[in-house]
Amino acid sequence: MTLQECYAAMGGNYDDAIGRLRSERLVQKFVLKFLSDGSYELLCRSLEEKNYEEAFRAAHTIKGVCQNLSIDKLQASSSRLCESLRNGYTPESDALAEEVRADYSQTAAAIEAFQKESAG
Repeated sequence: MTLQECYAAMGGNYDDAIGRLRSERLVQKFVLKFLSDGSYELLCRSLEEKNYEEAFRAAHTIKGVCQNLSIDKLQASSSRLCESLRNGYTPESDALAEEVRADYSQTAAAIEAFQKESAG
């Protein structure tokens, strides 16, 4: 799997990422670091604990990282969740959180597949 194929699999925009970071090597470096960022785990834990202020911050971080890396699908869903949580819990927050979970799983699976294939 190429990095471009990884972007297609995760619903990202490879050309935008290259345009922003100026080299495939740099994009690859930060995409591979994405999985070690603890923001997603913090989001899940905060939602479980009903700590919506912390969940907002975690969703905001995910949104920003995805925007910088042009991981568009997860950026869009985390942005919607972020706005939903901006002033605390709203009835739509649960459905939006599920959308983020699904998009994160898709993103993580694509990155893991890319990582596995590029390492071997």
